[in-house]
Amino acid sequence: MSDEEHHFEAKGDAGASKTFPQQAGAIRKSGYIVIKGRPCKVVEVSTSKTGKHGHAKCHFVAIDIFNGKKLEDIVPSSHNCDVPHVNRTDYQLIDISEDGFVSLLTENGNTKDDLRLPTDDNLLSQIKDGFADGKDLVVSVMSSMGEEQICALKDIGPK
Repeated sequence: MSDEEHHFEAKGDAGASKTFPQQAGAIRKSGYIVIKGRPCKVVEVSTSKTGKHGHAKCHFVAIDIFNGKKLEDIVPSSHNCDVPHVNRTDYQLIDISEDGFVSLLTENGNTKDDLRLPTDDNLLSQIKDGFADGKDLVVSVMSSMGEEQICALKDIGPK
């Protein structure tokens, strides 16, 4: 037996992958796909017929779910593509700090203070105006591939 000691790096998660493989031909419109390392929502899929010696190809047009950029990719339909795990979670808004961060209340009663206000001007003004009016607001946070962003807002009435 070996007398060497082995040290392993401790990881924060349970080793869960940020993506999972799915055959390109099975990905549909309004599904998700990873293009150029970014999680995207598919807005258009077109499939070309096989050539004389080739594969049928899928042409994906998708929009990055965090920054709204349009990305395109062409993949043989029999090949696997990465599909991101996308989660949406609702949190109650507690406070907005001067430096652009929000304080959110999680379901188990803890606070989450590491999220910035969204960059979308329309959503940003709705959140700020609603908070200034003293309304109870619930924000939807979309998380995927290690990124999180506020993507929607619900008003659950006055405080």
